[in-house]
Formats: sequence, structure tokens, C-alpha cells
Amino acid sequence: MRSGNNFQLFDHGGDIYSLADELKIQERRILDFSSSINPLGVSKKIKAEIRKHLKYLYNYPDPEARRLRRNLAQYHGINPEMIICGNGCTELIYLIVRSLKPERVLIPMPTFSEYERAVLISLGPRVKGQGSGTLESRVQIEHLKLKEKDGFTIKPEEFIESMKECKMAFLCNPNNPTGLLLRKDNVIKIAEEARRQNCYLVVDEAFIDFSPEGSVINFVRDNPYLIVLRSMTKFYALAGLRIGYGVFPLNLIEGLKKHKEPWSVNSLAQRAALVALKDRVYRNNTLKLIKEEKQILEKGFKNIGIKFIPSKVNFYLLKIDNSKEIFDRLKMKGILVRDCSNFKGLDNAYIRIAVRSHRENKIILKRFIEMLCVGR
Repeated sequence: MRSGNNFQLFDHGGDIYSLADELKIQERRILDFSSSINPLGVSKKIKAEIRKHLKYLYNYPDPEARRLRRNLAQYHGINPEMIICGNGCTELIYLIVRSLKPERVLIPMPTFSEYERAVLISLGPRVKGQGSGTLESRVQIEHLKLKEKDGFTIKPEEFIESMKECKMAFLCNPNNPTGLLLRKDNVIKIAEEARRQNCYLVVDEAFIDFSPEGSVINFVRDNPYLIVLRSMTKFYALAGLRIGYGVFPLNLIEGLKKHKEPWSVNSLAQRAALVALKDRVYRNNTLKLIKEEKQILEKGFKNIGIKFIPSKVNFYLLKIDNSKEIFDRLKMKGILVRDCSNFKGLDNAYIRIAVRSHRENKIILKRFIEMLCVGR
């Protein structure tokens, strides 16, 4: 499916500030189910590390993030020269498009909106011919529409077929907003075909820490067309610091660095990421909490009659017929969920909610009961 080149400033989750301003309350009073951040919050070890390094803020951060890259390389068992750190995954998405300049791009839908926005902003229309005033498209976007009747699953054969003649393809795994995980062997299959087609496959593993068995990060070394992005803002609750990294084929590193802004990863984010990598207790506690709370939420959804897609991560895509009304009523109660009507491939019947703390999950289930079950 071919798209035009129109785009908008897509909304994202986590805008507690607008709602707090609208309701005239403090941000901390908002229950934010719209951003899928670890409900444990920032670990005590990271907080202690940040306090310790506040006195060094007069120094510029290391623009190469050398220490962090060495530790990431050891953590994953890869070459540190393959790693570029960024201000979250989003910076790296824009960097990849800006550097590689693909003429034809495959993007599934629904999926994370920044892929398309990065393509259109970086490679959008240009004036054709001096003084002509006419616009010429520099990029063609192909959409792979994921079908509701298939549960929005990505079928490798369809993805591979849609990838033909493309120079870049984006694959969010686990996918946002569905929470579905494509098995590692299927991602590898797609990556091998991408290599044969000379098409860069960008695998966004922003939520893979919740399902680490699905990662293909160790396959980048042997595939010059495979790129893997990782985020530390979701699992480690570092959204306010912004930290992510990409693992790239070595032949791309020099070109990417030429297009990258300096000092985009601040020193506190680098220190926080170093501590996070070593905090096994926090990691284990997170996986335990998410598993327990997902069971509670799924039981609640079934009892209320809410349709949901089984998720491998810390959020759920819910289908509710009067979702716009539910969204607005929750907002008025200081509860923010993700309205999914602006995801391409979804209509206005969908919302996404994060897995929060036990208390917060009970609150939203209670609100759903009040709004959906009264009068049955």
C-alpha cells in the first residue's frame, strides 16, 4: 500500500503536563497509563549514582560515550565500535534515515509513528528544477497493513514480499502499540532476505527487555544490512534522562557519525545506563512485578468484557467501542491513557494502557467497571 507524503506532528504518550494544566492540578497527581514505563520507577542505585555525579555537571559529557559503549559491548558480547549511543531510540531513527537516505521505505501499520515522520522530515519533498516551484518526492513509503482479523500479527512472508525493491524497512519488535513479539527465527529470516535484497532492516527493540529471548542484536555482526535499536528509557524508567543505543554494521559507523549531533547523551544519562546494566535485582524484580500485574489486568479485562491483544510487554492494546468517550471520561478523573486513533491502521475503537503498579492497575480496572458495566 503506497502512501502520500502528508504527515502531522503525531501525539505520543506521557504528556501529563497538558492534562495537569487542563485540570489545574499538579503533574504528580496524574495517573499516567499512556506511557509504558517501568512502574518500579528509577532504581535506588541509579538515584545514588546521579547524586554522586551532580558535582561534575560542569564537564561536557563524553560525546563518544566510551565507557558506556564498552559496558554495553561486554553486556551483549559484541564489538564496542558497532555501538552508537543516542538521546533515546528516536534520535537514532532520524539519524539512520538522514544518513542512509533510502529512496523507498517499508513501514508496517500500526506501528511506532516516528519511523514515518523521520522519513518524511528528513527526505520529504524538494523543489524540482531551479525556479520551477514544483515539488518532487524524494522518498516513497510502502505500508504493510496488519490485519485485525489476524490479531495484527506480522507474517514474515508478507513482510518479505512487501520489502521487494525497498531500500529500508522498519520492524518494531515487540511492536508498539500491539505488544506482539515476532519470534527470533522469523526476524532472522526477514533479515537474511533483507541482505539478499540490499535493503536495510531496522529492528527497533525498544521493549525487548520485557521479552529478551526475542533479540537479534547478536546477528548484526554477520549481516551488513541489519540494524538493531535498543532503548533504556522503558525498562529502566529513564524517560526523563533519554538514553538509547544502536548496534550497526561496522561499515555504516563512520557515515552515521558524520550526521550525528554532538553531546546528545548527557553525562547523567550515561552514568545511569552504566548502573542499570549491572542491576540484576532491579531487572528480576521488574519481570516478576510485570508478570503478576499482567495476570491481574487480563483477568479484569475478561471479567469486564474488554477485548485485548495478548501482550509480551508492559502495555496492552484494548478495543472498546466507545473508546473516545472512555478516554475523555478517564481524563476528567486525572487518568491518562493512549488514544490510538492516530496510529495508521487503527480506528477510533482502540486505546493503549501501560502496566502500572498494583494500586494503579486496580484503580483503572475499577474505572472501567464504572464506565462499562453500570446498567448491564
